[in-house]
Amino acid sequence: MTLRRWSDGRAFGLRVRLLLAFALLGVTTTAVVASGSYFQARTVILQQAQDAAVMSLTDQLAQVYPLRQLPPTQGDLETLAQHLSDREGYAVVVYRDMRAQGADAPDLLTPQLRQAVRDGVVAWQRVSVEGEPVLLIGTQLELDRPDGGSLSSGLEVYWVRSLAPEQESIDRLATLAWLTGGLSLVLAVLLALLAARGVLRPVRELGQAARSLGEGQLTTRLSVRGVDELADVARTFNDTAAILERQVGELRRMEADARRFVADVSHELRTPLAAMTAVTDVLDEEADRLPGDAGRAARLVSQETQSLTQLVNDLIEVSRFDSGTARLALDDVDVAAAVTATLRLRGWTDRVRVDLPPGVVVARLDPRRLDVIVANLVGNSFRHGAEPVFLRLRAEPDWLTIQVRDEGPGLEPEVLPHVFDRFYKADTARTRSEGSGLGLAIAWENARLHRAAGQRGSLAAGNAPDGGAVFTLRLPRVAADDAGAAR
Repeated sequence: MTLRRWSDGRAFGLRVRLLLAFALLGVTTTAVVASGSYFQARTVILQQAQDAAVMSLTDQLAQVYPLRQLPPTQGDLETLAQHLSDREGYAVVVYRDMRAQGADAPDLLTPQLRQAVRDGVVAWQRVSVEGEPVLLIGTQLELDRPDGGSLSSGLEVYWVRSLAPEQESIDRLATLAWLTGGLSLVLAVLLALLAARGVLRPVRELGQAARSLGEGQLTTRLSVRGVDELADVARTFNDTAAILERQVGELRRMEADARRFVADVSHELRTPLAAMTAVTDVLDEEADRLPGDAGRAARLVSQETQSLTQLVNDLIEVSRFDSGTARLALDDVDVAAAVTATLRLRGWTDRVRVDLPPGVVVARLDPRRLDVIVANLVGNSFRHGAEPVFLRLRAEPDWLTIQVRDEGPGLEPEVLPHVFDRFYKADTARTRSEGSGLGLAIAWENARLHRAAGQRGSLAAGNAPDGGAVFTLRLPRVAADDAGAAR
Protein backbone atom coordinates (compact mmCIF):
# COMPACT_ATOMS: atom_id res chain seq x y z
CA MET A 1 0.00 0.00 0.00
CA THR A 2 1.22 3.42 -0.85
CA LEU A 3 -0.27 6.86 -1.02
CA ARG A 4 2.79 8.56 -2.42
CA ARG A 5 2.85 7.87 -6.13
CA TRP A 6 0.13 7.99 -8.77
CA SER A 7 2.01 5.34 -10.77
CA ASP A 8 1.38 2.74 -8.10
CA GLY A 9 -2.16 2.28 -9.51
CA ARG A 10 -4.01 4.04 -6.68
CA ALA A 11 -5.47 6.88 -8.71
CA PHE A 12 -8.04 7.47 -5.97
CA GLY A 13 -5.85 7.36 -2.90
CA LEU A 14 -6.39 9.48 0.18
CA ARG A 15 -4.40 12.42 -1.21
CA VAL A 16 -6.47 12.55 -4.41
CA ARG A 17 -9.74 12.18 -2.51
CA LEU A 18 -8.81 15.06 -0.20
CA LEU A 19 -7.90 17.24 -3.17
CA LEU A 20 -11.14 16.42 -4.94
CA ALA A 21 -13.22 16.98 -1.81
CA PHE A 22 -11.65 20.37 -1.04
CA ALA A 23 -11.79 21.42 -4.70
CA LEU A 24 -15.44 20.37 -5.00
CA LEU A 25 -16.33 22.16 -1.77
CA GLY A 26 -14.48 25.29 -2.82
CA VAL A 27 -15.98 25.35 -6.30
CA THR A 28 -19.50 24.64 -5.03
CA THR A 29 -19.33 27.31 -2.34
CA THR A 30 -17.85 29.85 -4.72
CA ALA A 31 -20.38 29.02 -7.43
CA VAL A 32 -23.30 29.44 -5.05
CA VAL A 33 -22.01 32.67 -3.51
CA ALA A 34 -20.75 34.18 -6.75
CA SER A 35 -23.83 33.25 -8.78
CA GLY A 36 -26.14 34.55 -6.03
CA SER A 37 -24.20 37.81 -5.82
CA TYR A 38 -24.08 38.10 -9.60
CA PHE A 39 -27.82 37.66 -10.14
CA GLN A 40 -28.66 39.96 -7.24
CA ALA A 41 -26.31 42.67 -8.47
CA ARG A 42 -27.57 42.21 -12.04
CA THR A 43 -31.16 42.65 -10.90
CA VAL A 44 -30.28 45.74 -8.87
CA ILE A 45 -28.36 47.33 -11.77
CA LEU A 46 -31.15 46.73 -14.26
CA GLN A 47 -33.85 47.84 -11.82
CA GLN A 48 -31.98 51.05 -11.04
CA ALA A 49 -31.49 51.77 -14.74
CA GLN A 50 -35.16 51.07 -15.40
CA ASP A 51 -36.43 53.23 -12.52
CA ALA A 52 -34.09 56.09 -13.45
CA ALA A 53 -35.27 55.94 -17.06
CA VAL A 54 -38.95 55.96 -16.09
CA MET A 55 -38.46 58.92 -13.73
CA SER A 56 -36.46 60.81 -16.34
CA LEU A 57 -39.14 60.24 -18.98
CA THR A 58 -41.98 61.40 -16.74
CA ASP A 59 -40.02 64.48 -15.66
CA GLN A 60 -39.27 65.45 -19.23
CA LEU A 61 -42.85 64.91 -20.28
CA ALA A 62 -44.02 67.24 -17.51
CA GLN A 63 -41.62 69.90 -18.76
CA VAL A 64 -41.97 69.70 -22.53
CA TYR A 65 -45.53 68.58 -23.15
CA PRO A 66 -47.21 71.75 -24.62
CA LEU A 67 -50.54 70.34 -25.68
CA ARG A 68 -53.74 71.30 -23.97
CA GLN A 69 -56.07 70.23 -26.75
CA LEU A 70 -56.42 67.44 -29.22
CA PRO A 71 -55.71 66.36 -31.82
CA PRO A 72 -51.99 67.25 -32.16
CA THR A 73 -50.43 67.87 -35.53
CA GLN A 74 -47.52 65.92 -37.03
CA GLY A 75 -45.31 68.86 -36.21
CA ASP A 76 -46.35 68.71 -32.57
CA LEU A 77 -45.39 65.02 -32.48
CA GLU A 78 -42.00 65.64 -34.09
CA THR A 79 -41.29 68.57 -31.74
CA LEU A 80 -42.14 66.42 -28.74
CA ALA A 81 -40.01 63.55 -30.00
CA GLN A 82 -37.04 65.83 -30.58
CA HIS A 83 -37.32 67.36 -27.10
CA LEU A 84 -37.48 63.98 -25.43
CA SER A 85 -34.49 62.53 -27.31
CA ASP A 86 -30.98 62.95 -25.91
CA ARG A 87 -27.65 61.18 -26.01
CA GLU A 88 -28.86 58.39 -23.77
CA GLY A 89 -31.80 57.46 -25.99
CA TYR A 90 -34.47 58.63 -28.35
CA ALA A 91 -38.26 59.02 -28.15
CA VAL A 92 -41.07 57.66 -30.30
CA VAL A 93 -44.39 59.51 -30.17
CA VAL A 94 -47.54 57.88 -31.53
CA TYR A 95 -51.01 59.32 -31.92
CA ARG A 96 -53.41 57.08 -33.66
CA ASP A 97 -52.01 56.74 -37.21
CA MET A 98 -49.42 59.49 -36.78
CA ARG A 99 -45.92 58.68 -35.63
CA ALA A 100 -42.73 60.67 -34.91
CA GLN A 101 -39.34 59.29 -33.94
CA GLY A 102 -36.40 61.20 -32.56
CA ALA A 103 -33.75 59.10 -34.30
CA ASP A 104 -33.26 57.18 -37.50
CA ALA A 105 -33.55 53.69 -36.04
CA PRO A 106 -35.59 50.57 -36.68
CA ASP A 107 -39.02 50.20 -35.12
CA LEU A 108 -38.45 48.37 -31.84
CA LEU A 109 -41.92 48.71 -30.33
CA THR A 110 -43.56 45.35 -29.64
CA PRO A 111 -47.31 44.66 -29.71
CA GLN A 112 -47.20 43.59 -26.06
CA LEU A 113 -45.65 46.90 -25.00
CA ARG A 114 -48.09 49.00 -27.02
CA GLN A 115 -51.08 47.11 -25.63
CA ALA A 116 -49.88 47.71 -22.08
CA VAL A 117 -49.49 51.42 -22.76
CA ARG A 118 -52.99 51.64 -24.31
CA ASP A 119 -54.31 50.07 -21.10
CA GLY A 120 -53.07 53.15 -19.27
CA VAL A 121 -50.01 51.85 -17.40
CA VAL A 122 -46.38 52.82 -17.51
CA ALA A 123 -44.81 49.75 -19.13
CA TRP A 124 -41.28 48.70 -19.85
CA GLN A 125 -39.61 45.89 -21.75
CA ARG A 126 -36.03 44.75 -22.39
CA VAL A 127 -35.15 43.54 -25.88
CA SER A 128 -31.94 42.64 -27.68
CA VAL A 129 -30.93 44.40 -30.90
CA GLU A 130 -27.98 42.85 -32.70
CA GLY A 131 -26.71 41.46 -29.41
CA GLU A 132 -27.05 44.77 -27.56
CA PRO A 133 -29.61 45.08 -24.72
CA VAL A 134 -32.16 47.88 -25.13
CA LEU A 135 -34.74 49.18 -22.65
CA LEU A 136 -38.18 50.22 -23.99
CA ILE A 137 -40.39 52.43 -21.76
CA GLY A 138 -43.87 53.57 -22.72
CA THR A 139 -46.63 55.70 -21.20
CA GLN A 140 -49.83 57.45 -22.32
CA LEU A 141 -50.20 61.18 -21.73
CA GLU A 142 -53.28 62.44 -19.94
CA LEU A 143 -55.10 65.81 -20.16
CA ASP A 144 -56.12 67.82 -17.13
CA ARG A 145 -59.85 68.34 -16.74
CA PRO A 146 -61.43 71.46 -15.14
CA ASP A 147 -62.76 69.43 -12.28
CA GLY A 148 -59.23 68.40 -11.34
CA GLY A 149 -59.41 64.97 -12.93
CA SER A 150 -57.52 63.64 -15.93
CA LEU A 151 -58.52 62.44 -19.35
CA SER A 152 -56.64 60.08 -21.62
CA SER A 153 -55.20 61.93 -24.53
CA GLY A 154 -54.52 58.90 -26.74
CA LEU A 155 -50.97 60.19 -27.17
CA GLU A 156 -48.38 57.41 -26.57
CA VAL A 157 -44.78 58.27 -25.74
CA TYR A 158 -42.04 55.63 -25.89
CA TRP A 159 -38.42 56.02 -24.95
CA VAL A 160 -35.72 53.72 -26.31
CA ARG A 161 -32.56 53.57 -24.21
CA SER A 162 -29.45 51.41 -24.67
CA LEU A 163 -28.37 49.24 -21.70
CA ALA A 164 -24.81 48.82 -22.96
CA PRO A 165 -23.20 50.58 -19.94
CA GLU A 166 -25.20 48.43 -17.56
CA GLN A 167 -24.27 45.33 -19.58
CA GLU A 168 -20.60 46.25 -19.27
CA SER A 169 -21.05 46.50 -15.52
CA ILE A 170 -22.76 43.11 -15.48
CA ASP A 171 -19.97 41.62 -17.60
CA ARG A 172 -17.42 42.96 -15.16
CA LEU A 173 -19.38 41.32 -12.34
CA ALA A 174 -19.37 38.01 -14.24
CA THR A 175 -15.62 38.27 -14.84
CA LEU A 176 -15.11 39.06 -11.17
CA ALA A 177 -17.25 36.03 -10.24
CA TRP A 178 -15.13 33.77 -12.49
CA LEU A 179 -11.91 35.17 -11.05
CA THR A 180 -13.25 34.65 -7.55
CA GLY A 181 -14.13 31.06 -8.44
CA GLY A 182 -10.67 30.44 -9.87
CA LEU A 183 -8.94 31.93 -6.86
CA SER A 184 -11.19 29.93 -4.56
CA LEU A 185 -10.30 26.75 -6.45
CA VAL A 186 -6.59 27.50 -6.12
CA LEU A 187 -7.05 28.27 -2.43
CA ALA A 188 -9.04 25.03 -1.96
CA VAL A 189 -6.29 23.00 -3.65
CA LEU A 190 -3.63 24.64 -1.47
CA LEU A 191 -5.67 23.93 1.64
CA ALA A 192 -6.19 20.36 0.46
CA LEU A 193 -2.46 19.91 -0.06
CA LEU A 194 -1.75 21.25 3.41
CA ALA A 195 -4.44 19.02 4.92
CA ALA A 196 -3.23 16.02 2.94
CA ARG A 197 0.32 16.64 4.07
CA GLY A 198 -0.78 16.90 7.69
CA VAL A 199 -2.89 13.76 7.45
CA LEU A 200 -0.84 11.63 5.08
CA ARG A 201 2.52 12.13 6.77
CA PRO A 202 1.52 10.21 9.91
CA VAL A 203 -0.39 7.71 7.78
CA ARG A 204 2.69 7.18 5.62
CA GLU A 205 4.85 6.83 8.70
CA LEU A 206 2.36 4.32 10.08
CA GLY A 207 2.51 2.32 6.85
CA GLN A 208 6.31 2.30 6.84
CA ALA A 209 6.39 1.29 10.49
CA ALA A 210 3.88 -1.52 9.84
CA ARG A 211 6.03 -2.81 6.96
CA SER A 212 9.14 -2.69 9.13
CA LEU A 213 7.31 -4.52 11.89
CA GLY A 214 6.12 -7.12 9.39
CA GLU A 215 9.71 -7.59 8.21
CA GLY A 216 10.74 -8.51 11.73
CA GLN A 217 12.07 -5.18 13.02
CA LEU A 218 10.24 -5.42 16.31
CA THR A 219 11.90 -2.33 17.78
CA THR A 220 10.05 -0.09 15.32
CA ARG A 221 8.16 2.74 17.01
CA LEU A 222 6.29 5.86 15.87
CA SER A 223 6.81 9.42 17.04
CA VAL A 224 3.66 10.62 18.82
CA ARG A 225 2.79 14.21 17.91
CA GLY A 226 -0.27 16.06 19.17
CA VAL A 227 -3.37 14.78 20.91
CA ASP A 228 -5.65 14.04 17.96
CA GLU A 229 -6.91 10.71 16.60
CA LEU A 230 -3.73 10.08 14.61
CA ALA A 231 -1.71 10.50 17.78
CA ASP A 232 -3.96 7.91 19.44
CA VAL A 233 -3.31 5.56 16.52
CA ALA A 234 0.45 6.09 16.89
CA ARG A 235 0.28 5.36 20.63
CA THR A 236 -1.80 2.24 20.00
CA PHE A 237 0.70 1.07 17.40
CA ASN A 238 3.60 1.60 19.80
CA ASP A 239 1.82 -0.29 22.57
CA THR A 240 0.99 -3.14 20.19
CA ALA A 241 4.55 -3.27 18.88
CA ALA A 242 5.93 -3.36 22.44
CA ILE A 243 3.59 -6.22 23.39
CA LEU A 244 4.46 -8.07 20.18
CA GLU A 245 8.17 -7.58 20.82
CA ARG A 246 7.84 -9.05 24.31
CA GLN A 247 5.76 -11.99 23.13
CA VAL A 248 8.02 -12.78 20.18
CA GLY A 249 11.05 -12.50 22.42
CA GLU A 250 9.46 -14.93 24.85
CA LEU A 251 8.57 -17.32 22.04
CA ARG A 252 12.10 -17.16 20.66
CA ARG A 253 13.51 -17.83 24.09
CA MET A 254 11.18 -20.79 24.56
CA GLU A 255 12.01 -22.10 21.10
CA ALA A 256 15.74 -21.80 21.78
CA ASP A 257 15.28 -23.58 25.12
CA ALA A 258 13.31 -26.35 23.40
CA ARG A 259 15.93 -26.80 20.71
CA ARG A 260 18.71 -26.83 23.27
CA PHE A 261 16.76 -29.36 25.34
CA VAL A 262 16.29 -31.65 22.33
CA ALA A 263 19.94 -31.37 21.39
CA ASP A 264 21.12 -32.01 24.94
CA VAL A 265 18.79 -34.95 25.51
CA SER A 266 19.66 -36.46 22.14
CA HIS A 267 23.38 -36.29 22.85
CA GLU A 268 22.92 -37.60 26.38
CA LEU A 269 20.94 -40.58 25.09
CA ARG A 270 23.60 -41.65 22.64
CA THR A 271 25.80 -43.27 25.31
CA PRO A 272 23.09 -45.41 26.98
CA LEU A 273 21.69 -46.26 23.56
CA ALA A 274 25.09 -47.48 22.44
CA ALA A 275 25.15 -49.81 25.44
CA MET A 276 21.55 -50.90 24.78
CA THR A 277 22.41 -51.58 21.14
CA ALA A 278 25.30 -53.80 22.21
CA VAL A 279 22.95 -55.72 24.53
CA THR A 280 20.29 -56.09 21.83
CA ASP A 281 22.94 -57.46 19.44
CA VAL A 282 23.54 -60.23 21.97
CA LEU A 283 19.81 -60.74 22.42
CA ASP A 284 19.36 -60.98 18.66
CA GLU A 285 21.89 -63.79 18.53
CA GLU A 286 20.15 -65.65 21.37
CA ALA A 287 16.53 -64.82 20.46
CA ASP A 288 16.03 -67.97 18.38
CA ARG A 289 17.21 -70.17 21.23
CA LEU A 290 15.13 -68.47 23.91
CA PRO A 291 11.82 -70.12 24.81
CA GLY A 292 8.42 -68.57 23.73
CA ASP A 293 7.78 -65.26 25.48
CA ALA A 294 11.44 -64.67 26.24
CA GLY A 295 12.34 -64.83 22.54
CA ARG A 296 9.50 -62.52 21.56
CA ALA A 297 10.49 -60.08 24.29
CA ALA A 298 14.11 -60.11 23.14
CA ARG A 299 13.10 -59.34 19.56
CA LEU A 300 10.71 -56.60 20.71
CA VAL A 301 13.42 -54.95 22.83
CA SER A 302 15.81 -55.09 19.89
CA GLN A 303 13.25 -53.53 17.53
CA GLU A 304 12.31 -50.73 19.94
CA THR A 305 15.97 -49.99 20.63
CA GLN A 306 16.60 -49.59 16.92
CA SER A 307 13.59 -47.26 16.61
CA LEU A 308 14.77 -45.19 19.58
CA THR A 309 18.27 -45.01 18.11
CA GLN A 310 16.83 -43.80 14.79
CA LEU A 311 14.73 -41.17 16.59
CA VAL A 312 17.74 -39.87 18.54
CA ASN A 313 19.82 -39.70 15.36
CA ASP A 314 17.03 -37.81 13.62
CA LEU A 315 16.71 -35.36 16.52
CA ILE A 316 20.44 -34.72 16.47
CA GLU A 317 20.22 -34.06 12.73
CA VAL A 318 17.29 -31.68 13.24
CA SER A 319 19.20 -29.81 15.96
CA ARG A 320 22.04 -29.26 13.48
CA PHE A 321 19.62 -27.77 10.97
CA ASP A 322 18.09 -25.48 13.60
CA SER A 323 21.46 -24.27 14.84
CA GLY A 324 22.76 -23.69 11.32
CA THR A 325 25.73 -26.02 11.80
CA ALA A 326 24.73 -28.56 9.13
CA ARG A 327 27.32 -28.65 6.36
CA LEU A 328 27.69 -30.45 3.07
CA ALA A 329 30.44 -32.99 2.41
CA LEU A 330 30.56 -32.48 -1.35
CA ASP A 331 31.91 -35.07 -3.76
CA ASP A 332 31.57 -35.92 -7.43
CA VAL A 333 28.84 -38.55 -7.46
CA ASP A 334 27.45 -40.82 -10.16
CA VAL A 335 23.82 -40.11 -9.26
CA ALA A 336 22.34 -43.14 -11.03
CA ALA A 337 24.81 -45.46 -9.28
CA ALA A 338 24.16 -43.75 -5.91
CA VAL A 339 20.39 -44.20 -6.27
CA THR A 340 20.83 -47.84 -7.25
CA ALA A 341 23.11 -48.41 -4.25
CA THR A 342 20.52 -46.86 -1.90
CA LEU A 343 17.84 -49.25 -3.14
CA ARG A 344 20.16 -52.28 -3.08
CA LEU A 345 21.40 -51.55 0.45
CA ARG A 346 17.83 -51.60 1.78
CA GLY A 347 16.66 -54.55 -0.28
CA TRP A 348 14.29 -52.54 -2.44
CA THR A 349 15.79 -53.30 -5.84
CA ASP A 350 13.03 -55.68 -6.89
CA ARG A 351 10.24 -53.52 -5.47
CA VAL A 352 11.09 -50.23 -7.20
CA ARG A 353 10.79 -49.65 -10.94
CA VAL A 354 13.71 -47.41 -11.86
CA ASP A 355 13.90 -45.16 -14.93
CA LEU A 356 17.48 -43.90 -15.31
CA PRO A 357 18.93 -41.89 -18.21
CA PRO A 358 21.57 -43.54 -20.38
CA GLY A 359 25.18 -42.82 -19.61
CA VAL A 360 26.75 -41.44 -16.46
CA VAL A 361 25.05 -38.56 -14.63
CA VAL A 362 27.69 -36.88 -12.49
CA ALA A 363 26.84 -34.20 -9.95
CA ARG A 364 28.79 -32.53 -7.19
CA LEU A 365 26.71 -33.02 -4.05
CA ASP A 366 26.67 -34.70 -0.64
CA PRO A 367 26.26 -38.48 -1.25
CA ARG A 368 25.17 -39.22 2.33
CA ARG A 369 22.38 -36.66 2.23
CA LEU A 370 21.28 -37.86 -1.21
CA ASP A 371 21.04 -41.38 0.24
CA VAL A 372 18.94 -40.08 3.17
CA ILE A 373 16.56 -38.22 0.85
CA VAL A 374 16.00 -41.11 -1.56
CA ALA A 375 15.63 -43.65 1.27
CA ASN A 376 13.04 -41.47 3.02
CA LEU A 377 11.01 -40.89 -0.14
CA VAL A 378 10.96 -44.53 -1.22
CA GLY A 379 10.35 -45.77 2.33
CA ASN A 380 7.46 -43.31 2.76
CA SER A 381 5.90 -44.59 -0.48
CA PHE A 382 6.08 -48.17 0.83
CA ARG A 383 4.58 -47.26 4.22
CA HIS A 384 1.79 -44.93 3.15
CA GLY A 385 1.29 -45.66 -0.55
CA ALA A 386 1.01 -48.84 -2.56
CA GLU A 387 3.34 -50.78 -4.79
CA PRO A 388 4.69 -50.63 -7.36
CA VAL A 389 6.90 -47.62 -6.59
CA PHE A 390 8.44 -45.75 -9.52
CA LEU A 391 11.69 -43.77 -9.39
CA ARG A 392 12.75 -41.64 -12.34
CA LEU A 393 15.99 -39.66 -12.71
CA ARG A 394 16.29 -36.82 -15.21
CA ALA A 395 19.35 -34.65 -15.78
CA GLU A 396 19.48 -31.08 -17.08
CA PRO A 397 22.62 -29.02 -17.80
CA ASP A 398 22.55 -27.37 -14.35
CA TRP A 399 19.96 -29.34 -12.35
CA LEU A 400 18.88 -32.91 -11.84
CA THR A 401 15.42 -34.16 -10.87
CA ILE A 402 14.46 -37.34 -9.01
CA GLN A 403 10.78 -38.24 -8.94
CA VAL A 404 9.29 -40.94 -6.69
CA ARG A 405 5.70 -42.04 -7.33
CA ASP A 406 3.51 -44.78 -5.90
CA GLU A 407 0.16 -46.34 -6.81
CA GLY A 408 -1.58 -45.50 -3.53
CA PRO A 409 -4.60 -43.24 -2.92
CA GLY A 410 -2.45 -40.11 -2.94
CA LEU A 411 -2.29 -37.24 -0.49
CA GLU A 412 -5.42 -35.54 0.80
CA PRO A 413 -5.70 -31.79 0.02
CA GLU A 414 -5.57 -30.89 3.71
CA VAL A 415 -2.43 -33.00 4.16
CA LEU A 416 -0.37 -31.53 1.30
CA PRO A 417 0.60 -28.25 3.05
CA HIS A 418 1.92 -30.19 6.10
CA VAL A 419 3.73 -33.13 4.46
CA PHE A 420 7.16 -31.79 5.43
CA ASP A 421 6.19 -30.60 8.91
CA ARG A 422 7.98 -32.27 11.81
CA PHE A 423 6.03 -34.99 13.62
CA TYR A 424 2.97 -34.34 11.44
CA LYS A 425 0.56 -37.28 11.20
CA ALA A 426 -2.07 -37.39 8.47
CA ASP A 427 -4.11 -39.79 10.60
CA THR A 428 -4.59 -38.09 13.98
CA ALA A 429 -5.93 -41.31 15.45
CA ARG A 430 -2.63 -43.06 14.82
CA THR A 431 -0.52 -42.82 17.98
CA ARG A 432 2.54 -44.57 16.64
CA SER A 433 4.18 -45.14 13.28
CA GLU A 434 7.12 -47.15 12.03
CA GLY A 435 9.30 -44.08 11.60
CA SER A 436 10.21 -41.17 13.80
CA GLY A 437 7.92 -38.69 12.01
CA LEU A 438 10.95 -36.67 10.97
CA GLY A 439 11.98 -38.43 7.78
CA LEU A 440 10.33 -36.14 5.23
CA ALA A 441 11.24 -33.02 7.24
CA ILE A 442 14.91 -34.10 7.25
CA ALA A 443 14.75 -34.90 3.54
CA TRP A 444 13.35 -31.42 2.84
CA GLU A 445 16.11 -29.77 4.90
CA ASN A 446 18.80 -31.84 3.14
CA ALA A 447 17.44 -30.78 -0.24
CA ARG A 448 17.58 -27.10 0.74
CA LEU A 449 21.19 -27.43 1.92
CA HIS A 450 22.24 -27.90 -1.71
CA ARG A 451 22.49 -24.51 -3.34
CA ALA A 452 23.89 -23.06 -6.57
CA ALA A 453 23.71 -19.64 -8.23
CA GLY A 454 21.62 -18.27 -5.37
CA GLN A 455 18.97 -20.99 -5.74
CA ARG A 456 18.35 -23.78 -3.26
CA GLY A 457 17.44 -27.35 -3.93
CA SER A 458 13.80 -28.22 -3.40
CA LEU A 459 11.54 -31.10 -2.48
CA ALA A 460 7.86 -30.91 -3.40
CA ALA A 461 4.88 -33.20 -2.82
CA GLY A 462 1.81 -33.66 -4.98
CA ASN A 463 -0.52 -36.17 -6.61
CA ALA A 464 -0.27 -37.79 -10.03
CA PRO A 465 -3.20 -37.20 -12.42
CA ASP A 466 -4.04 -40.91 -12.42
CA GLY A 467 -3.63 -41.30 -8.64
CA GLY A 468 -0.77 -41.85 -6.24
CA ALA A 469 1.55 -39.52 -4.37
CA VAL A 470 4.45 -37.89 -6.22
CA PHE A 471 7.57 -36.47 -4.56
CA THR A 472 9.89 -34.40 -6.75
CA LEU A 473 13.47 -33.71 -5.68
CA ARG A 474 15.41 -31.03 -7.54
CA LEU A 475 19.15 -30.58 -6.86
CA PRO A 476 21.88 -28.53 -8.54
CA ARG A 477 24.45 -30.42 -10.60
CA VAL A 478 27.21 -28.43 -8.86
CA ALA A 479 26.35 -27.43 -5.29
CA ALA A 480 28.20 -24.63 -3.50
CA ASP A 481 30.73 -25.56 -0.82
CA ASP A 482 29.16 -23.11 1.66
CA ALA A 483 25.58 -24.19 1.03
CA GLY A 484 24.97 -24.99 4.65
CA ALA A 485 26.33 -21.70 6.00
CA ALA A 486 23.31 -19.56 5.11
CA ARG A 487 19.84 -20.62 6.15
